[in-house]
Amino acid sequence: MLPSGNEAQITYRVNQIQTASREQLLLITYDIGIGAIKVAKEALRDGNNEVANRELQRAQAVIRELMSALDVSAGEWATALMSLYEFMYEQLVKANVEKDPNIMDSVRSMLEELRALWQEAMEKSRVESLAQGEARRGEVRPQGGLDFAG
Repeated sequence: MLPSGNEAQITYRVNQIQTASREQLLLITYDIGIGAIKVAKEALRDGNNEVANRELQRAQAVIRELMSALDVSAGEWATALMSLYEFMYEQLVKANVEKDPNIMDSVRSMLEELRALWQEAMEKSRVESLAQGEARRGEVRPQGGLDFAG
């Protein structure tokens, strides 16, 4: 028996998470937060405050997860990012209490920008790693000859 559409989506998502790298998990976490805010806004527009509340709480949980995963000892940028996460969390609480779609849009936009920045940084890091690997493979070894080990 084949799984239903919803069961298939859940199975796909579980497999995606189980096989994801640490970097991919970060992007997935952002995606979950962004998606939750979108659903909350739609629910609010449709007058379904229960779903809006649940999805905003899900987005808040995502922000808490991002905060707990952040190593603030990594430098000023990490401290600044933590402050931004704290601000977004507070804004989501406010959006939920006030049922304000504009606040939801603002936080969603911030999450989308951060996700794009992380993705760009990860791609740049991957390209640099590949380039370094290529450079090492073609290096002339001190005893002569080329290093073809990969």
